[in-house]
Amino acid sequence: MKSYNRKLYFSHVYASFHYIFSCYSSHSQYIRTSGAICYPYGTRRFSVVTKINRIKTIQGSLAIEGNTLSESQITDIIEGRHIVAPIREIQEVRNAIKTYNLYHTFNPYSVDDLLKAHQVMMEALVDNAGRFRQGGVGVFAGKQLIHMAPPADRVPYLINDLFEWLQQSDDHLLIKSCVFHYEFEFIHPFSDGNGRIGRLWQSLILGKLHPIFEHLPVENMVFANQQAYYNAINKSTEAVDSGIFIDFMLQEIYETLKKRQGAPVIPTKNVGINVGINVGINELKVVELLRKNNQTTAKEVAEFLEISIRHSERLFTSLKQNGVIQRIGSNKTGYWKINEDVLI
Repeated sequence: MKSYNRKLYFSHVYASFHYIFSCYSSHSQYIRTSGAICYPYGTRRFSVVTKINRIKTIQGSLAIEGNTLSESQITDIIEGRHIVAPIREIQEVRNAIKTYNLYHTFNPYSVDDLLKAHQVMMEALVDNAGRFRQGGVGVFAGKQLIHMAPPADRVPYLINDLFEWLQQSDDHLLIKSCVFHYEFEFIHPFSDGNGRIGRLWQSLILGKLHPIFEHLPVENMVFANQQAYYNAINKSTEAVDSGIFIDFMLQEIYETLKKRQGAPVIPTKNVGINVGINVGINELKVVELLRKNNQTTAKEVAEFLEISIRHSERLFTSLKQNGVIQRIGSNKTGYWKINEDVLI
């Protein structure tokens, strides 16, 4: 594995990243000590923000691959409600949920964990989930072949070489994560699922640099700039120069962090509606409205958020099921109590 040429990455960019990371220091300390993000769905203390960020990540990553399910439909699947959608797309979502629930168990330096992640992500979708491909594979744009991956018998060697470089290289983790992402897609080690696993793995690598990356996953960055992402991969392949893709990804990471600079990662008692990482979370908007008036009704929320009453009622139901709010007293004279310990 060739070392990435550091001359392509200027020192002032390092300084910019360092400055932005420092703005998150108090929040990252909170993340490390609170344990709020280390619980799976269904347990009382799983952070509401983390759960909804995870939904956005799953939706974004699968949408890149052509999955049409919305965030609302993914929420329904998580909460066990029936939806009408193609069986394969539902299976993709279920697999992604299981995979991201294992996020904290994956070691980004382990090939075995990579295979485990692929097995969970592609269960019932491909015959060889969790195993490297046995045949040739190409990447197409329409009918045009834009990349022919290395022969299948070279895949184990190339992947092991890539992971060895990842562990031993003294390059900055920002660069290493981008190099890994590009080289992984170039090798294309699986018959299917390479894109979603490659993006997941870059997020895992970046998580070793700073915990903010669990909340700003690569999947979301790519989803917002899909065409530019694929263009960068293709240009790097044509030029036989991964630096093009690396520069693109570093810029995406930088711009995303810059936009989120100073924004809290996990909600606390005093946060506003635009909490977290600009996730557009209606549930959290409901919580904020209830903080201002604990007798706010579903109808009032629907009017404020410009959504249907049915949608508003589902938001209340979701918050109740997650233990975030509880009803005290009757529907007419009672009020909503916010369980702040669940939000932290």
